[in-house]
Amino acid sequence: KPVVGFIAGQTAPAGRRMGHTGAIVGGKDDTAEAKMAIMRENGIYVVESPAEIGSKMAEVLSGKATA
Repeated sequence: KPVVGFIAGQTAPAGRRMGHTGAIVGGKDDTAEAKMAIMRENGIYVVESPAEIGSKMAEVLSGKATA
């Protein structure tokens, strides 16, 4: 089944404590960009904004999506 994903914190500075769980953006492999790349490598359709999730899912289900 197709998966559409979003990673929050794309503009978070390194070392900044974010969110209610206190997550920390760590090293270069712990960035939003790195996580998004891993998701794409594993066949997940990644969007830049949560506002894009619905339209991307519609695109995926119609067969017109590119990863």
